[in-house]
Amino acid sequence: MNNLSQCVDSGRASPGAARGAAGVRRRGARQSGASGRASAMSACAPRACCRPRAPATLLDITAKIVAAAIPFQRIEERYERIPEPVQRRVVYWSFPRDERDICMYSSLARAPPDDHRNIAFCRGLKLLEAGCVESVLQVGFHLSGVVRAPAAVPPCSEPERLYRVTVSFDRCKITGVTCSCEARDIFWCQHVVALALYRIRNADSVRLRVPISETLLQMDRQQLQKFVQYLIAEHHTEVLPTAQRLADEVLQARSAINRICGAPDPTAGPPPDAHHAWHLDEQQVCEQVRAYLLQGTYYNANKQLNSLFSKVREMLRAQDSNGPRMLMLMTEQFLSDPRLLLWRNQNTPMTEKCRQLWEQLGALWVSIVLDPGSNKHHRIQWRHLLEKWSAVEVCPTEDPDYRSFPLYARERERNERDRDRDHRDRDRERHRDREERDRERIREREERDRERHRERQRREMHSHSESSDEEPRPNNYEREYRRASKRLRLHNQRPAPSLTPRTVFHKALDAVDISWENEHLKNILGSDEYADCEKGKPGGSNTKQPYPKFNDLGQPLWHEHLPVVGARIEALRAHGRAPAALRLAVSAARAMRHRQEVAQQRWQEVGAGEASSSGGATPACPGPDACAGTCGERVKLSQVCAHMDPGACLPGGPTCALSHSHRCIGRDSLCWTGWTLEAIWCVYECLADACLAPDDQRASPRLHTYLDEEPNTGLPPRYQHVPVAGSKNPEETYLALALEAALLGLGLQRMLPSGLYAQERYCKQEERLIAQLQRVEGEAAAAVGARVATALLGGGPSSCLGARVHPRSAPAHTFARFLFLALLPAEAELAYRVGLRAMRLPMVEEAYALDSAGGTGAAGGGAGAWHTLQHAEQQQAALASALLGAARGNPGRLRAALAAAQRHVRSAAQLFRLAQDALRHAAPPDAPHHHRDLLHAAFELGLQVLRMTLSSVNWRRREMVRWLVTCATELGLDALLSIMQNWYELFTPTEATGPVAAAAMSHATALRLGLSFEQQEKLSACARTLALQCAAKDPPGCALSALSVCEGSAGAFEAACAAVGGAAARGALASSQLFAVARYMEQRGQPARAMRLATLAMRNLHLHYNQDSHPAIADIHWAVALAHSLGRAELQAMLPLLVKNVQCAPVLSDVLRRCCVAAAGCSRARPPPPRPPTPLRPLLEAALRAYASTTHARLAHISPRHYADFVDFLGKARDTFALAHDGPHQFAALLQEIKLKYKGKKKLMFLVKERFG
Repeated sequence: MNNLSQCVDSGRASPGAARGAAGVRRRGARQSGASGRASAMSACAPRACCRPRAPATLLDITAKIVAAAIPFQRIEERYERIPEPVQRRVVYWSFPRDERDICMYSSLARAPPDDHRNIAFCRGLKLLEAGCVESVLQVGFHLSGVVRAPAAVPPCSEPERLYRVTVSFDRCKITGVTCSCEARDIFWCQHVVALALYRIRNADSVRLRVPISETLLQMDRQQLQKFVQYLIAEHHTEVLPTAQRLADEVLQARSAINRICGAPDPTAGPPPDAHHAWHLDEQQVCEQVRAYLLQGTYYNANKQLNSLFSKVREMLRAQDSNGPRMLMLMTEQFLSDPRLLLWRNQNTPMTEKCRQLWEQLGALWVSIVLDPGSNKHHRIQWRHLLEKWSAVEVCPTEDPDYRSFPLYARERERNERDRDRDHRDRDRERHRDREERDRERIREREERDRERHRERQRREMHSHSESSDEEPRPNNYEREYRRASKRLRLHNQRPAPSLTPRTVFHKALDAVDISWENEHLKNILGSDEYADCEKGKPGGSNTKQPYPKFNDLGQPLWHEHLPVVGARIEALRAHGRAPAALRLAVSAARAMRHRQEVAQQRWQEVGAGEASSSGGATPACPGPDACAGTCGERVKLSQVCAHMDPGACLPGGPTCALSHSHRCIGRDSLCWTGWTLEAIWCVYECLADACLAPDDQRASPRLHTYLDEEPNTGLPPRYQHVPVAGSKNPEETYLALALEAALLGLGLQRMLPSGLYAQERYCKQEERLIAQLQRVEGEAAAAVGARVATALLGGGPSSCLGARVHPRSAPAHTFARFLFLALLPAEAELAYRVGLRAMRLPMVEEAYALDSAGGTGAAGGGAGAWHTLQHAEQQQAALASALLGAARGNPGRLRAALAAAQRHVRSAAQLFRLAQDALRHAAPPDAPHHHRDLLHAAFELGLQVLRMTLSSVNWRRREMVRWLVTCATELGLDALLSIMQNWYELFTPTEATGPVAAAAMSHATALRLGLSFEQQEKLSACARTLALQCAAKDPPGCALSALSVCEGSAGAFEAACAAVGGAAARGALASSQLFAVARYMEQRGQPARAMRLATLAMRNLHLHYNQDSHPAIADIHWAVALAHSLGRAELQAMLPLLVKNVQCAPVLSDVLRRCCVAAAGCSRARPPPPRPPTPLRPLLEAALRAYASTTHARLAHISPRHYADFVDFLGKARDTFALAHDGPHQFAALLQEIKLKYKGKKKLMFLVKERFG
């Protein structure tokens, strides 16, 4: 303000100053007259564009500062007279000077590349460049102008239009906009953009006037009257009613206007206590967000909401107060989403897209409440808001897997609980009253007894003692009752355990308590040169402290729970404090490295050598002589359990380490202020962004936390090594530190989260971070990976690649596969150490061990469901495939990889996939030679797969069997012989006699292997032996296959026939199987054996009266034809079986007709049907009885729609009855019986009479 005083004094002495004293204008208090007239209005400060090289004047320098920071009314209150040139320069510099601010409020944060021309900022810029802005006038803090919209292209008949735009501004912020286009949107229209850009680019050419109140002070009464009359005449239709109302109020002496000194001036800026922020249409924000939410999960709605979240981040980076304000409006609309109530009542989870939007909302609030520049008042306000939102019934929970009762069920349960409590209270009162009455009655009775029998009581002491014993009983009872009532009251008054789940806003509520007042933290954020000079001197102790403030080089470290560090970094970057965030990320990465070194040192101090990978408990140490290293193993196991224990924390530590749980900070949250891998991503991204090449298109600040929000430019980022500022290690760069922090964070052993969503989120975060690491290339990246891999292998309980892992630790196969492939070109041995160590899957191995032991150990109980087990097994198989594929040409590594896969892969499907990959690597289609070692490994894996699935159901079992036969064929004759000789360990009898034996005896196999005649005979003999063994073990499934395999050798065929015959005699084969074998024997030219098998099949076959479509009917006709062809004796032996076991009338009649036709010599010239000979009389009688019984059975449950079928059935019966001598009389008697018994079925009887008379 001192500089402003000098400017005011210089303005008074300047020749362009006003003559006389101009009236002093104050908000709310103005003098009624003017003391003089100012000089010419054209006197103003010189333009900067006229003298581009001349330095700015003191007036301009001071006016810039004052215009950006101090309200104009405060200046008026400080100085009684402000010269007009000073006012002009303050008003001149009060308009925004940066076009990026205009762009922020007129466009989305991230528009697609093909949509840049459609955003308001680009269209406004196009209008400006086309010269469509006219009549621009700035009066004080009010800017107005006319924007001419050019006519449309000839196909469109839209004419040219003029839009009037007004803009209000104060302290370099536009506080209000209006436009006659009446566009309804969150962002400013293109006409406002064009006017604002015109004022920024052509500031000196805009007509500038001081506030209108200053001009009015220079007018006398006549000029003021003329001014008012002309103004009313110019706009009489709009302002005449208002002017008359104001005139009436002015003429009234006691009106509100006359009681206030002065008058408002819209061109003089807002008052100092008014809200000072950029113009944001709150109503439009609410309407747009509500409309997007009502659109559901459509792509455009999600894209628009993501753009609004990005706009909030952009405002936060610009430190604009509208960022929290806009997010608050969006939160209110999100909580008003009607789908929340629907999901809550139906007890169903929200969609994944909606869940991602809510998580973005919660993460943004974490960044807002963690603003280092916020004060205590702001944090209290945010806490109240967040608590109010969290108390909303439909507010989404932090855990998406949480399921609660619907609202109506919860209300009903609450009402029932209140009703039960009321009933209990009433019962307790009634019980208390009844007990009191009983005590009074007992007391009165005892008193009467004592008065009446006082003399007797003296003589009878026993009675007196009894009465004295009975006296304190009510008191004792009353005392006990009071105690019970007190306990009951205390129990009712004790607050019930809180069952309210954490909402999406609880992370922000936790973040409210995070402070930035730590001096060490302030020094880290404030300077790159902050260090401890004493630490860097040599001669220090080799023992590392767990949580020091500085490392051995004197560089600062920041030890804090990693999600809290990530939240701090994200908040700093979100609020435009990128240098401070980078310094904190460097300190956090160095702290991660230090903790890993401390964990490795402690692990090595326990005992030399690696511990076994099993996690069983060890007994107590018997003594130093009998220990033999058991104590060291027990200590290591205790360290692993302590590391993974959710409640463990190092005693006496100043803060919580990365390897410890959140519970020492936020005891009630499983993911306090964020997810661990999200924090690692924040640290990595902050450090990696400092290494982006200057010409990289992705070099802009990226504050993306969600998968679907990162822009996909199609170009990978290009990094360069930038030395860390203030580092004492010249080789330490931001990129190396980012890689090291990411690898250490991914290699940390952590507990697998509970719930489906949490586990899927963990997997996606890990894959996303690894995909980002895969874009970094170079020798330095390989060196960092080798150093981190070595540290992780010896890192103890804090490392997922350590010697021991907890059964509930998250799998590390995805990370290990990335590390293996990255280290393989330069550090093959180290890469294989990493890959082999990471092959284990302790939870699955422990579960298999418990299943094999037949127990349900306590370790498996309470461990929670593993919803991503299939994903973990897939990643484990992918790691094993990479190990096997890279081990070609190295038998030692191949054997180690094969042993690890056979030991740790417990999924048959994944093991089969691994075997297929190994075969594909061993025998490529275009390779002239095969890798025998890898082929043998694939064969061993295939054998294990078949052993695992032999006794279990697997839908890919047939494919597995065929693949193993193919693999054995690729391997050679010995492999084929081995699987056939040991078939009972690998195949079922049906599989062995089917695809296995058929493939072994095929001509294609002999050609493929180039077998000699002796080798072919050896292979065939082995297949026949296999077939005989299978036929003896499983005759129903292997009889026909065994006969087919053994038909090449007479001896083997006879043995197979004997085995099949014996099984048939024992009843081991069903009738259908016996018929199939009998048909095969007939085809082989052995009708006698076929007849014996057919006879056995007929004995086991039973056909009821309603089975006229049974599949065995064709076999019956074939068996009768076979018996008839062999002779009368065989036919006579077959007929009793047929009459006994077949009760189906149509089948019997068909067999009878065929036999009659055959006996008559197929003479079709005679019109009447042939009479059956004497041997067929039993068959005829059985057919007639079957027709009669079937007729009555069908009539018992017949419906009208079956009448036609029944009449046709009677027609067939008449034809069969005609074969007997008295058949027509029997059929007539059957019809008469039907007519009498079922005469109520008139329609049916009418059809019968019409057909048969």
